[in-house]
Amino acid sequence: MVDPDRPLIGINGLLDKTSEPRLQLANRYANAVLKAGGVPVALTPVGGPGDIERMLARLDGLVLSGGDDFDTQRIGLGPTHPEAVPVPAEKQDWDFLLARAAIARGLPTLGICYGMQLLGLAEGARIHQHLPEDRPGCQEHRRKVVHKVALVAGSRLARVMGEGEVEVVSSHHQALASVGPRWKVCARDHEGLIEGIEREGHPFALAVQWHPELAPEGSVQDKLFRALVAAAAIEANRRAFGART
Repeated sequence: MVDPDRPLIGINGLLDKTSEPRLQLANRYANAVLKAGGVPVALTPVGGPGDIERMLARLDGLVLSGGDDFDTQRIGLGPTHPEAVPVPAEKQDWDFLLARAAIARGLPTLGICYGMQLLGLAEGARIHQHLPEDRPGCQEHRRKVVHKVALVAGSRLARVMGEGEVEVVSSHHQALASVGPRWKVCARDHEGLIEGIEREGHPFALAVQWHPELAPEGSVQDKLFRALVAAAAIEANRRAFGART
């Protein structure tokens, strides 16, 4: 039964690299969704396109969480950098299927770090494989560094956050170098690095390069999860109404 007051939010996780792969998902993502009013559900990277469609049909929203790096060779973007720690091939392939299917369905989606890169790459983005090598002299973005990000005035992200500039926690060495035509940049750091993207013509497809779930409780970052849950509640209501007609 659909509960529009507590929308169901799927969260993809990591796949460890043992001989018997296991799902790994940090509780901080689920806690952030729960505190925002959603019901978090862990998604295991198994099955094909049909299985993903059936999974998404039961969700009201989606969080594409942080993770390791991309095997760029596998997606036609040149040799994978030696400093990269690629996610397992089956996980990367599944994540692309998941992201594209969610966007095609109009499912409210929030991408975080790897999740932002995933959404961008799924629709024509290019990637910096290793910072600062690809942008010599740029500030450090690894190991939970704290820095400021400027939000683009008039963007959905700026409206959600209610701010022109926010302090964020970053932990990455890959980043988007450009976005495809269906996405627009909605945040950058002071050196111009892409820090946020949003998809035009979509009910709610928003992604950030930083980790809002690592911000202190009560931070302005909570607004991102509340916005996702609010959009998912609208989706839940739509589904509930459709089930009654």
